[in-house]
Amino acid sequence: QVQLVESGGGLVQSGGSLRLSCAASGLTFRDYVMRWFRQAPGKERQFVGSISRLGGQTDYADSVKGRFTISRANAKTTVYLQMNSLKPEDTAVYYCSAAHFYRSELQYWGQGTQVTVSS
Repeated sequence: QVQLVESGGGLVQSGGSLRLSCAASGLTFRDYVMRWFRQAPGKERQFVGSISRLGGQTDYADSVKGRFTISRANAKTTVYLQMNSLKPEDTAVYYCSAAHFYRSELQYWGQGTQVTVSS
């Protein structure tokens, strides 16, 4: 059974930092591209960023570029999202997802973790 468990969310003041973690189990972690998404109340889920299987390539939404950094530790089957210079508009539930690098039917989601940035 595949599980993705996010942690590290919370309440932080504007300009602060948080580091989210997503621990994966039940899959061959290195075979999966890992992505972070977020969803604010009343809005659609939004892509935040992604990291390639071995971590050599990352991609970010323009809204977080230069502030957020994705990394992964394959030995720990964990992906991270370091969020700096947080803004109130970053407030959302953050989700990690795992997508198999060639089997498109294999995609999994975590349950999400709440990030709230106060002004």
